[in-house]
Amino acid sequence: MKNSIKVERAKKNITQAELAKLAKVSRQTINAMELGKYVPSTVLALKLANIFDTEVDLIFELEESDWE
Repeated sequence: MKNSIKVERAKKNITQAELAKLAKVSRQTINAMELGKYVPSTVLALKLANIFDTEVDLIFELEESDWE
C-alpha cells in the first residue's frame, strides 16, 4: 500500500515524533508506515486523515499486489 504520510507531514511541517504523539502511536510506527513496512488499522488511518484534514483515500492508495 502506497501512502503520502511524509508529504502530508511536510505540508503541516511536523516531525514523525510530533505526528506519532498526535496519533497516539510510536515514532517507529510512523516511520514504518512511511517506508511501506506497516499497514495501519482502519482506526489509525482515520486518525491520520483527521490530523491531516483530508480523506483516507487521499493518503493511502492500494496497489495491485494488495489485491492478491
